[in-house]
Amino acid sequence: MDPKEMKELRELIEFLKANEIAEFDLEKDGLKVRLTFAGTNPPPPPAPAVPFDMARLMAAFQGQHPSGSYAAVPGQSGEMAAAAAPAPPPPVEEKHHIVKSPIVGTFYESPSPGSPPFVKIGDTVEVGQVLCIVEAMKLMNEIESDAAGVIVERFAQGGQPVEYGQSLFSIKPQ
Repeated sequence: MDPKEMKELRELIEFLKANEIAEFDLEKDGLKVRLTFAGTNPPPPPAPAVPFDMARLMAAFQGQHPSGSYAAVPGQSGEMAAAAAPAPPPPVEEKHHIVKSPIVGTFYESPSPGSPPFVKIGDTVEVGQVLCIVEAMKLMNEIESDAAGVIVERFAQGGQPVEYGQSLFSIKPQ
């Protein structure tokens, strides 16, 4: 490397440090450079894509085969394919009212981080009372109770993505 290239490399390193970039690869004119800065954590690998409603898909698939076993996903054992499917919510007594998400978004149980949840299991709620927030496209949508009663179960966790029609709360009517 000539002095000009070394100077450019030093400037690049300073730029990467200033912008807190943990890893960098460069290939130029047959020269390959890979920089990994000590004391930094590389970004986590991306999460595997999850199909739209895996529980419903797996239940439908299981119903088609008399054995009731799951078919192996290529590269996975049957046990791993079954373990990859999210567990469906436990069955709820028919007399309970289920509040479902009217939109796709992110579930939040409280108005802001660190504040108490809108409701918790055992709370008595009225029609129109805010139960949670579902964030969609940077809009915070308050989800209100459409039944009066006692909260007996919460199906979603804070920060968890929810789908349209997904069960959020179970309310025992009074």
